Amino acid sequence: QVQLAESGGGLVQPGGSLTLSCAASGDWHAVGWFRQAPGKEREGVACFSSSDSSTWYADSVKERFTVSRDSAKNTAYLQMDSLKPEDTAVYHCAVDSDYYCSGYGLAEGDFSSWGQGTQVTVSS
Repeated sequence: QVQLAESGGGLVQPGGSLTLSCAASGDWHAVGWFRQAPGKEREGVACFSSSDSSTWYADSVKERFTVSRDSAKNTAYLQMDSLKPEDTAVYHCAVDSDYYCSGYGLAEGDFSSWGQGTQVTVSS
């Protein structure tokens, strides 16, 4: 199982930006980013497939969030711009060697390795 170390969360004002990092100890093909707000279910927000650099985004973050991978560092990133208070949540990265991002969203069961989560708070 791949070990994942997340970083980059914090407190930011509405309209601000944050970049989350997800450093992996081993190889993987797809990364998914999930978030869970207090009292809500965990939801998938972005996905990246390494073989073709295809991506998927939830409607709630489309055109504001960007998912990417730096293969040299074996690290995935989630660039979050124009942040809103409703983006406040614990964000988790997850990876899998076999999964391919599709246009149908993300399911937790599609990913075999998970990060510990990092808190993102958007507030003035």
